[in-house]
Amino acid sequence: MKERLDIIQERYNFLCDELLKPEIYEDYKKMQTISKEKNSIEGIVKAYKKYNQVIQDILAAKEMSHDEEMREFALEELDRLSKTKVELENKLKVMLLPKDPNDDKNVIVEIRGAAGGDEANIFAGDLFRMYSKYAERQGWKLEVTHEVIGESGGYSQIEFMLNGEAVYSKLKYESGAHRVQRVPETESQGRVHTSTATVLVMPEAEEIDIEIKDSDIRVDITRSSGAGGQCVNTTDSAVRLTHIPTNIVVYCQVERSQIKNKEKAMQILKTRLYDLRQREQDEKLGNERRSKIGTGDRAEKIRTYNYPQNRLTDHRINYTVMHLDKIMEGDLEDLIEALIAEDERMRLEADVQ
Repeated sequence: MKERLDIIQERYNFLCDELLKPEIYEDYKKMQTISKEKNSIEGIVKAYKKYNQVIQDILAAKEMSHDEEMREFALEELDRLSKTKVELENKLKVMLLPKDPNDDKNVIVEIRGAAGGDEANIFAGDLFRMYSKYAERQGWKLEVTHEVIGESGGYSQIEFMLNGEAVYSKLKYESGAHRVQRVPETESQGRVHTSTATVLVMPEAEEIDIEIKDSDIRVDITRSSGAGGQCVNTTDSAVRLTHIPTNIVVYCQVERSQIKNKEKAMQILKTRLYDLRQREQDEKLGNERRSKIGTGDRAEKIRTYNYPQNRLTDHRINYTVMHLDKIMEGDLEDLIEALIAEDERMRLEADVQ
């Protein structure tokens, strides 16, 4: 581990020196690339510097322990520093784990009402609101690209983009089937119903990730429509793209401009194709996905939202909290941190084996 950390330290010093050269500011793209790499390893370098300082402090405390007058204080320091050393070693091991190349990417999220009819659509709307609140807390930008409003409220389907810092790293664990248990407003007997909505989180594809031939796409232009078929605007601006080889269809109607809708639809199509390619690669590697938490498949039951008990349970990590009301207001930080921590723990175990 020390050898790898020394190499990273040397690389960091080199990048810092490069950014001090006056000529670097004449090439903005190069400066941006170097700054991004420097920032990506800065956390490791800081932790390693702190670790080395603790090692020096331990040696000093051991030397001090030979002095009778300072012995008691030195032993207390050794105990404290030894615990800090172990904590930093574990932290550095996690930081040295291979990083998911998609972690820094923006995402496209799709939520669908599944089993449960109108109540499933209403719950899909509740999930969209929950993620919207969380995105607001994170300072992310949210943009709806397509929506099909349910007859009784919510959405039978809604698709949206989230742009911000390391969005995929935090939301990649959300793909799967989300189950809700509650008494619907239309239920006169007070019986608890169970419904399901599915969530799919896809890292946004970049230009270098996917190339699409024009001959592989069919473009259809339609009139934008809202709930009940009402006209959103009077121009034929909605765009539907069909990728002929895979039969993947995407739709975008959020912009009044047909050109902008086509650009967004193309970005969504690239993201779906990128996600498909990633899943095919994972299957070839023996279903060994980057994340050790679940499969990322929309059919996998990952979480239960029990309204009568104000309880949320994530079945993948046996995580249960009794403040569902706060979760639905976008307070997802602790849950996501628990998922990340468990994923790191499992990856560390796999790395040791």
